[in-house]
Amino acid sequence: MNRCPRLTKTIFSIATSALLVVTFIAFHSPSQAQTPAPVPMMQRHFPNAALRGAFMVINPPIIRLDGHPDRLSPGARIFGPRNMMLMSGALVGQDLAVNYLRDAAGLVSEVWILTPAEAQVPRSSAQPARNFVFSSQMNSEPHDDGKTPFDKLPVYPQQ
Repeated sequence: MNRCPRLTKTIFSIATSALLVVTFIAFHSPSQAQTPAPVPMMQRHFPNAALRGAFMVINPPIIRLDGHPDRLSPGARIFGPRNMMLMSGALVGQDLAVNYLRDAAGLVSEVWILTPAEAQVPRSSAQPARNFVFSSQMNSEPHDDGKTPFDKLPVYPQQ
């Protein structure tokens, strides 16, 4: 009952495996593994209703949009320059050029952070909505304030 032939077969198989590993390591080119293929930038298409603005996350969901305080809607989606979704907490304090959409409640629901090339393409921005008019914006035509007596009312031109 000689068991040595079995031991020599095991040693021979281990030596052969080691020789194969050493050969693979010797002829393997590490430069190909370290240089990733360039990823082409995809062309993003934004909705026609998307507006341009300067965006900064203050404390989620509180944001600053074009210098005015605003809010993100619950479930708002923020897309980075590579069109991957980002969390609003990761963007706190960064001033970014964006395109954005508002939902029916007026909250910001979708945001696309722009690349420098996308920021060069002109797009309309939102005008601040106000429920009042400054006196400097009022026209100089005569107007009725509701307290003027009838005989002192301004005369409007006939149309």
